[in-house]
Amino acid sequence: MKNQALHKRFGFAWHGLQQAWRSERSLRVQLGFAVAALIALIALRPALVWWALAGMMIALVLAAELINTALEHLVDHLHPERHPRIRLVKDCAAAAVLLLSFAAVWVGVLMVLSVIER
Repeated sequence: MKNQALHKRFGFAWHGLQQAWRSERSLRVQLGFAVAALIALIALRPALVWWALAGMMIALVLAAELINTALEHLVDHLHPERHPRIRLVKDCAAAAVLLLSFAAVWVGVLMVLSVIER
């Protein structure tokens, strides 16, 4: 995969997104929340900085979800049987997604409060 043309690398990334969409319910749920956040942005019309923050939080949560998915598939392939250390790896990756999700909700709450204040 090294030194491939740019369009091929985008193709690999697109394929990864498609596979994650098909196999991971949690990614589909997170994308649903992202769409809801975008609808809220359109309805509330906050300052531009809130659009930027929301966009960054959406990208971070979805990227973390994709990394979590990739990590889970990799460790399941390399070590299919249950093991406490493998569980720790998976739990920590899931915790990263959870923390970013909480941060995204916090940004959303602050955005709503700022719109109410003005």
